[in-house]
Amino acid sequence: MSGCGRVARKRKKKGGGVDQSVSLSHRPEYVELLRFLHRRGFMSMLLQPALFSDTGRGLQAVRSIKPNQLLISLPESCLLTTSIVLDSYLGHYIKSWKPRPSPLLALCVFLMCERHRGADAEWSPYIHVLPASYTCPVYFANDAVALLPVGLRRQALEQKDVVREMHSSNLDFFRSLQPLLSQPVENVLTFEALRWAWCSVNTRSVYMRQPSHQFLCGQDDYALAPFLDLLNHRPDVQVKAGFNRERKTYEIRSVCGTRRFQQAFINYGSHDNQRLLLEYGFVAPDNPHSVVYVDAEMLHEVMEGDQTSLEQKMKFLTDNNFLNDLSVSREGPSWSLMTVLRLMSLPQNQKFESVLFPQSAVEGGDARPSSRRGGRAPERPGCRGVVSDTPTRHAHRSGEDLLSSPTGGALTPGAAAAGPVTAAGGETHP
Repeated sequence: MSGCGRVARKRKKKGGGVDQSVSLSHRPEYVELLRFLHRRGFMSMLLQPALFSDTGRGLQAVRSIKPNQLLISLPESCLLTTSIVLDSYLGHYIKSWKPRPSPLLALCVFLMCERHRGADAEWSPYIHVLPASYTCPVYFANDAVALLPVGLRRQALEQKDVVREMHSSNLDFFRSLQPLLSQPVENVLTFEALRWAWCSVNTRSVYMRQPSHQFLCGQDDYALAPFLDLLNHRPDVQVKAGFNRERKTYEIRSVCGTRRFQQAFINYGSHDNQRLLLEYGFVAPDNPHSVVYVDAEMLHEVMEGDQTSLEQKMKFLTDNNFLNDLSVSREGPSWSLMTVLRLMSLPQNQKFESVLFPQSAVEGGDARPSSRRGGRAPERPGCRGVVSDTPTRHAHRSGEDLLSSPTGGALTPGAAAAGPVTAAGGETHP
């Protein structure tokens, strides 16, 4: 990169400012991918696929990219969306199925079928460069999941359950696709195949709102972006990204620029390492957004005092939604953690509300601190409504994040989880 940010300076100092890389543009799979995209109107002038010593696969600048210069512009015809799926050989089966499939399921089934069709698949050049597997928690063995912190372990298990439920609840739909398959459906649309497809969409799609389809159920804002999804994440990089409605292209503009032969990065959003691991299968060294989460059950165990009083306090905190965002960042404890610790330390006979919100108790106002860490305190259910967190995708989708993520718990893309920032989507290759 052009040297924007503290993380970039640290890396230059450690490595002497030299990035080791090998071009991948001569490899047959990337030649075929670019031919496929060129036929659809994409011209790559600034970037080429390369293998980097610190991140694995990524995109390298073949010439210097100036600040605010367009990094990549991918035509709509190159984006894999549900519109493509509905116009394909799958369209008849999806349109006639009840209950209506979700956009996520439609994309996953298309990826599985295209991989099964091999060289005959229209999107085979893209399928061939997708990772063979991923390092998201849904791929973790049970003994690996058991080593995770309590909160992350719970989310990892939920992620596994989500994919298993998606597979088991759609077996009848999968069986209806047997005429499209050259092998028994049980051997093609397996849990393992769905897990691969689910992670491909989860870690690699960009946020792009689609028009609603009468044949699909749920919000549709996924778009798989071949070549563009080779860009890796770095937390100190700034980019501007979005779909240009006039040009019909998905564009990324670099704020700081990139030097020639250096890796071009994007930013998936202001995510801590726990969320990056959950959604993308990697962690970022020197991540300025890193936090340490404190489990509410652990607080209950370490606090001293009358058991009945502690249980009453925990019930009050739970009922008023104070047990979210119990964390410590570089800026200090979160507002929620400080509030919980204060309440847990109160004498048994003291009213919780009068101590936490003294002015509110007297004047009927809201005297909570103005911020979790110096700004405004979030409003909470049971107090004054709900202000939700803004995770990336699926259940909670945010256009502020560049890449999408169906679980919505932890945007947007491998070495092992404890390694450096890795290739898109926590990927592993044969």
